[in-house]
Amino acid sequence: MGAAMNPLNMSDTPDRRKGRWQLILILLMVIGPMALATFMYKLQFWVPDNRSYHGEMIGNGQTRADIGVQADEQRWQLLVTAPAVCAADCQQLVYLARQLQIGLGRDASRASHALASALPVGAEYDVKLKIEYPQLQRYSLDLSTFSKNAAAPGDAQLWIVDPHGNLVLRYDAKAKGKDLLNDLRHLLKLSNIG
Repeated sequence: MGAAMNPLNMSDTPDRRKGRWQLILILLMVIGPMALATFMYKLQFWVPDNRSYHGEMIGNGQTRADIGVQADEQRWQLLVTAPAVCAADCQQLVYLARQLQIGLGRDASRASHALASALPVGAEYDVKLKIEYPQLQRYSLDLSTFSKNAAAPGDAQLWIVDPHGNLVLRYDAKAKGKDLLNDLRHLLKLSNIG
């Protein structure tokens, strides 16, 4: 009987080794991708260079106040800043901001459009804004704060601002409305705020 038990014990050893290898492989399959992702993030390798947005990302926690605009809007905002006279580029961006809000369709109530200007707009344009842009919010732009901010260029810009007042994306006057609308729709889709 003792001799018959030895062959059984010998066959248990390969099964145990096989079980250990299976356990190690399972652990590697679970922990391996997490470890690889951590190393990729820390060492910045294999990180894709392409992006899915069209504007310039402002991802450093800046708010409207950091560019010289004092406002208390609780929705997403399409904010046009005019550090100089609101000329053709600025007026185009104001028009674009209104069209983008309309283009949101059923989500239009989740956003607003605004103009922050350092100088008063001309009398003729002021009348036009009151008649054609009745929902346009208007703010004064503190030029000293605006000019100190590296993210704020000296010409008219359109900013997407989240409901907490954080700057998200920035566009210049050359921005295409369709690209901007896609970016805004994508942000609203991902957001549960505003």
